[in-house]
Amino acid sequence: MKRIVAGQRRKWKLSAFDCVNVLLMLMLLVVTLYPFLNTLAVSFNQATDTVLGSNFIWPRKFTTLNYTNLFEDNTIYNAFFISVSRTVIGTITSLFCTAMLAYTISRKEYFLRRQISFLFIFTMYFSGGLIPGYMLIKNLHMNGTFWVYIIPGLIGAFNLIVMRSFMEGLPGSVVESAQIDGANHFTIFLKIVFPLSMPVLATVALFVAVGQWNSWFDTFLYNSSKQDLSTLQYELMKKLQSASMSVSGNAETLFSNSDNQQANIVTPTSIRAAITIVAAVPIIVIYPFLQRYFVHGLTLGGVKE
Repeated sequence: MKRIVAGQRRKWKLSAFDCVNVLLMLMLLVVTLYPFLNTLAVSFNQATDTVLGSNFIWPRKFTTLNYTNLFEDNTIYNAFFISVSRTVIGTITSLFCTAMLAYTISRKEYFLRRQISFLFIFTMYFSGGLIPGYMLIKNLHMNGTFWVYIIPGLIGAFNLIVMRSFMEGLPGSVVESAQIDGANHFTIFLKIVFPLSMPVLATVALFVAVGQWNSWFDTFLYNSSKQDLSTLQYELMKKLQSASMSVSGNAETLFSNSDNQQANIVTPTSIRAAITIVAAVPIIVIYPFLQRYFVHGLTLGGVKE
């Protein structure tokens, strides 16, 4: 009888814990999901109605005028192509170069591995600054070229450390077996280490792709005078600035217009919401395909057996 009562108490305690855990996770879900749903609703909501305020997750007065205003400029499409190109090319080249260097400094027989690792870690704490970086790009004659998006960010120190830690956790016997069979280091890297490193490669690919896709400051610095090399994020930033400058006055000025005029008005808030959704959708689409590697790629290299 006592055992039955004790078992029931344990089940009740477990159920209570599960209930609290579910409630906490639901609260976290709401806190995490609400800002995105609100932004999505604002992007499809009539601008003058959004000025009224109050929080909502569903458009009260549905309209696509915000997106129409955003995409009526033809430069957006060329900028989208440049952003996709820099994201794809930058991610692939960065992955390959970072992985090769990570393999090199992960090999214990390489006597300069500690010195090279220190040089890269040092750049995570200290940088040359904006002006020396600009002068370097200028002296390399990369101003006004597409490669200014690719070459400066070819190898990231944090991504290098993550890859190196993962590769150090790979079984050494696999590499030794390949060396006994006569394989050189490049063959070992391409046919053994690279395929085994897919989890960390997917994780780093997500980091690099998000950074490349969201980057606009390098366009502002180096290619602002080259319209054919402008990126989507830079064009969206300019669109937001122009929308902010075009709307003057306060809410009373907006509501003094007729209903038909109000329906054709955009505000910085509505344009900002539409820009946020446009910028976020490609990453949201890609992330589910890489999510299963994400946690695995970050944690597996940290365990040594």
